Amino acid sequence: MTIPVHVDQARTCSMQTFKEEISVRGKPVLVDAVKVDGHVLILDGAVIKTARLRDEWYEDIEDPERILSALRASNLGVDLFTMMQRLPDTSPRFGYYRELDSIAAVPISTYEHWFKKQIDTNARRAIRNAEKKGVVVRSTQYDDDFVKGMTDIYNEAPVRQGKRFWHYGKDVETVRKQFSKYLFREEMIGAYYQDELVGLIMLCHAGNYAELGQIISKIAHRDKGVNNALIAKAIEICGQKKVPFLTYGYWKSGGAGDFQRRNGFQKYDVPRYYIPLSLKGKQAIRWNLHRGLVATLPPGIKSRLVDLRTRWYSRKQAGAAKGGGKPA
Repeated sequence: MTIPVHVDQARTCSMQTFKEEISVRGKPVLVDAVKVDGHVLILDGAVIKTARLRDEWYEDIEDPERILSALRASNLGVDLFTMMQRLPDTSPRFGYYRELDSIAAVPISTYEHWFKKQIDTNARRAIRNAEKKGVVVRSTQYDDDFVKGMTDIYNEAPVRQGKRFWHYGKDVETVRKQFSKYLFREEMIGAYYQDELVGLIMLCHAGNYAELGQIISKIAHRDKGVNNALIAKAIEICGQKKVPFLTYGYWKSGGAGDFQRRNGFQKYDVPRYYIPLSLKGKQAIRWNLHRGLVATLPPGIKSRLVDLRTRWYSRKQAGAAKGGGKPA
C-alpha cells in the first residue's frame, strides 16, 4: 500500500508498505517493510519496533532526517531507527546517539602487496599448499553445476563451527531460489579439486568495497587450505578492479577471528546510529535494550554460552556418528 506522508510544509514523500522476504537463520521469512524515498526499511521487534535498511551494507543514507520525519509522521508505530556508516566513512557525520560497529576489512592495493606484507606465514603456506595439492580457484557462473556443488557442500555436515548449520538439509531447488535473489551484485568464485566444487565465495560488490557474502568449503578437504585460496582469489579480483576494501562481516573472536587476522583483515570501527522515535525507543537506549537482550550479557557470559553450545553440538554429533544416524 502506498500512502503520502507530509514530511514538512515544503516536502511530501511517498511511503509504500509491504511484506519483504528475508533470511533468518537460513530460512526465508516474511517481515513488515516500508519503502521511503527509494530505501527499503525492514521493521522488526515485538516489543521495541525497530526500522533499519534492508541493504545497510550496500547503501548510504545521505539525508536521514527525511526518512525520520516520514516515520514520525506515519502510523507504523516505529520506536527506533538505526543505521550505520559504511567504509571508508569512519568519522561520524551526524549528531545522533551512536555506538561503534566493528567491521573486519582488509585494505587492498595489489595482490602482491597483500600476499607479501599483509598476511602471516601460516596463511601464505596454506595458499601455496592449496595450489600444490591441485586446488584450482576461478570465477564461475551460477549455473546448474555450481548450484548442485553448492548444495553438496551444504549437506556435508549438520554442524559447523560448533553450531547447527542453517543450510544443512536443503535440496537443489531450495538453494537455487534462496541464493539467486542478489545475483545482480554478486560474483561467484569456485574452488575445484579434480573437477569437484570443494569451496565457494559469493563476492558481493558494494561500491566502496566488496563483501564476502558467503565463504564455505568442504570439511573433507580442510587439509588443502581451500578457504585461504578462495580469499586469495577474492583479493586478486578486488586488486584488478581497484576495489579498495574487502570486508568479512563483523570483527570476530575465537577461531573465526584468528582466521580473519591471519588473512590480513583488520578491525575498522564505524558509527552506528540509534535514533528514538517514541518514548519506548528512548527508554530502550537508556536501559541498553536497543541491541537486543543478548547484547546486554557480559562478554564472559556470552563466551561461556558459546562454549557450552559447541560442546553440546559436538557430543550430539559424536553420538549420532557412533549410532550410525544423522544428528537432528
